[in-house]
Amino acid sequence: MREQEIAAQSARETGGRPWGLRARQTGVLVQREVKRSLFTRRRIWVYLLAFGPVLLLAIHRAMPHSEPANAAALRDETRMLAGIMQFYYVRLGLFFACMGIFTWLFRGETVERTLHYPLLLPVRREVLVVGKFLAGAAIAIALFEMAVLGCFFFLYSRFGSLGWNYILEGAGLHQLGAYLLIVALGVLGYGSVFLGLSLMFRNPIVPGAVFFGWEAITPVLPSWLQPLSVTFYLKPLYPISVSSHLPGVLALFTVVTEPVSTFTAVIGLLCFAAAVLAFSCYRIRKTEIAYTSD
Repeated sequence: MREQEIAAQSARETGGRPWGLRARQTGVLVQREVKRSLFTRRRIWVYLLAFGPVLLLAIHRAMPHSEPANAAALRDETRMLAGIMQFYYVRLGLFFACMGIFTWLFRGETVERTLHYPLLLPVRREVLVVGKFLAGAAIAIALFEMAVLGCFFFLYSRFGSLGWNYILEGAGLHQLGAYLLIVALGVLGYGSVFLGLSLMFRNPIVPGAVFFGWEAITPVLPSWLQPLSVTFYLKPLYPISVSSHLPGVLALFTVVTEPVSTFTAVIGLLCFAAAVLAFSCYRIRKTEIAYTSD
């Protein structure tokens, strides 16, 4: 098996040094998983989730507009892009794409009855978890960050020099950097949770639906529970805040927490993802191969 040969070669090249060996093994596993999972028909709907807004903004760019492309229109469309990022990408697109990508990393090999191959490799199971997680994160981050760049291009190119000046000399680059950071951190947060759920449950769809509900009701949770959600850490990173109050009577139960700094939000989400990933590494030790009819 090619992976076994590469693992043995890595052991020889690192001279038996455990951390160097594990780093090389992780790199091999990432390459294997990306090649296996990136260009498949199962990923078509993930591409649609990522590039759906890009297609809509491209159509919006091509259509004739009655209003002039002035500063007022640019401000309106900048807020529209902020809404797309906050309500679509963070709460829907990233969530369901990570559900599809990360739950399939182990679940897919179980369905295809190939899970015994990676488990029989001469690598620690924790390395296998980290390698698969990094591969899933690389795929999701690449797709969604390209989508964010596409949204920026089609939205601001309509304004000609005014749009490019806003990006290069105004607040555009700062906003773009914030959105790219939000996408990367969102993938790490959601991805770690879904990877853990796939190792805990045979069918992670129902727990995923519960997790979706948990993220939706985050604003009404007690302040000490809100840090257990991904959106809690992403909210302080929005460069433009779009109102997200819950509708109707639920707004009365919204708990306003003390805002955290950008640094705290980034470090907090990285620690959150690392803790969930550590649990997944613990869980994989108890995983046994049990192929079923599903």
